[in-house]
Amino acid sequence: MKTAVVIPARNEQRTIREVVAAARDQVDQVIVVDDGSTDRTLECLEGLTVDIVRHEHSRGKAAALATGFEHALVGDCDWVITLDGDGQHDPADIERLLEAANVWPDHLIIGARIRQRHRQPGIRRFANRFADFWISWASGQRVPDSQTGFRAYPRALLEKIRPSTRKKHGFVFETAMLIDGARAGHRCVAVPIDSVYHDNARPSYFRPGRDVWEIFWFVWWRIWLWGLYLPGLWRMLTTKTRFHDPKSS
Repeated sequence: MKTAVVIPARNEQRTIREVVAAARDQVDQVIVVDDGSTDRTLECLEGLTVDIVRHEHSRGKAAALATGFEHALVGDCDWVITLDGDGQHDPADIERLLEAANVWPDHLIIGARIRQRHRQPGIRRFANRFADFWISWASGQRVPDSQTGFRAYPRALLEKIRPSTRKKHGFVFETAMLIDGARAGHRCVAVPIDSVYHDNARPSYFRPGRDVWEIFWFVWWRIWLWGLYLPGLWRMLTTKTRFHDPKSS
């Protein structure tokens, strides 16, 4: 099984080298998509074995992920793991996501930040739970952390689902992968991970107001087009979250 990590990065000079170095030990290939950084992000990667793809100007997270996926697929990767370059995700958990991938080969594996969830800023926690409800409905499954960027995508899903990469859809892109992926037969499995927030971290690019609004309208339009998708609502309300538990596998 050939694996790659895709890391979208914009102005991550404080953390990117440490993240890439740690991820490099877990997979066959690390791809950093520099989304028009204006700081020393690229300089910080000097000397590391990493594929760098650069957007001359910032095109947003959706475009950065899509670029990274295309690069990984050309390299014949079977699984593509995504994580953020700001240090919010622990690369050591990549092994746990890949372990779940071996057990659930056709599923989208998500690193669900349900450990230490109280550490999340209050407005972010509310926004995430609001999004979780609607995305769970639209995808017909319980999704415990729909906004996590720490995921493992099977190649088949990436070849089928190609969401919009418009800049305003930066965080809608990952929502579409969950919803449209489930509709295409790639339901999600959650691996519990810690909520990590560093005191010196850069401000998040996620805007709880505007981005949640964009996500809500995307999800609601999907539900409306599918005639309110009552079967999805029923499955969301009556089924349990699918977690990967190594002890039971």
